[in-house]
Amino acid sequence: MTTVDILFRYATPPTETVAMALAGTRDVYGIRRVSLDAGAKTLHVEFDATRLNAATVTRLMKQTGLEIEEQLALVSPAPVAVPTPPAA
Repeated sequence: MTTVDILFRYATPPTETVAMALAGTRDVYGIRRVSLDAGAKTLHVEFDATRLNAATVTRLMKQTGLEIEEQLALVSPAPVAVPTPPAA
């Protein structure tokens, strides 16, 4: 099993119907964990990459009715090194 995390930003808070649909996605074989962060307006999904791929997970989450705006990076990009001027 290969566990993969994916993070989405959503537009509007989920309704009760959407929340129930999101909870139901845990019944999909390969979805391990689904969690919402209301403060950050993010949806975090942990899934088994040997069973599902990111496109399928994205489609499943959108089918719940949640207004997904974008997929976010879980790891910040490496900082760009700025060269220092030579000593005079």
